[in-house]
Amino acid sequence: MVLKMDDSRPIFLQIAEHIEDDIIEGRLQEESQVPSTTQFASFFQINPATAAKGVNLLVDENILYKKRGIGMFVSTGAKARLLEKRKDSFYEQYVVAMIHEAEKLGITKDQLTDMIRRGEGTK
Repeated sequence: MVLKMDDSRPIFLQIAEHIEDDIIEGRLQEESQVPSTTQFASFFQINPATAAKGVNLLVDENILYKKRGIGMFVSTGAKARLLEKRKDSFYEQYVVAMIHEAEKLGITKDQLTDMIRRGEGTK
């Protein structure tokens, strides 16, 4: 597990996003068990209640579910739900903001499309 904590954001959200990333990138498969809140707390040297808050956030979103006495598992369909959630977030955070900024700068849709095409393949 590699997670660099970002002091500007709540730790429980970072734990939840870390688990989401593991699911999206295939490190955690649907129906596989996720590390326990105790393991997260120990690894990241945080309070177990903080780790539990991040895990429970994903339970509330039906990304994880609990098997009593066994632990937390990735729900069937979790990856698809996460991809849809992240796409919606990407659209709101980046695409809408980019369009508004382009309008302020007088950039036409064609010019914006050309700029995006120019940026393709740059990494």
